[in-house]
Amino acid sequence: MSSKPVIVISALDLKRIEALLERMPPVEAVQYEALRAELDRAEVLDPAAIPADVVTMNSTVTFKDEASGDEVTVTLVYPSGAGVPGSVSIFAPVGSALLGLRVGQHIEWPTPDGRRRPLRVLEIEYQPEASGDLHR
Repeated sequence: MSSKPVIVISALDLKRIEALLERMPPVEAVQYEALRAELDRAEVLDPAAIPADVVTMNSTVTFKDEASGDEVTVTLVYPSGAGVPGSVSIFAPVGSALLGLRVGQHIEWPTPDGRRRPLRVLEIEYQPEASGDLHR
């Protein structure tokens, strides 16, 4: 298995995601242990200090599924915003995988069926912090 890339998360995103995880019943929260592990190892920065090439919450990002070759563009959202076409929840495996990655970074992420999905971030079309939307 390849080593995981360093990831960067805004303090605001971290606070909101942790609050959502804490409100879950323990039985449900267990399935998000991989996300918790990512949050625990992330470099946490003030929203104003987030580099423009990092995937943050509410970012619109294009990534490549290196197993299939498919390129997909999604907006990373909180669960309340999921279900909108083109959005992916932070609690979906691919959403958890994308958070904190920089353009060009690669990660292998476990899928619900037990396989590993190799992803590479190609482009960030919109990032709230880079656009000055620091408290969205």
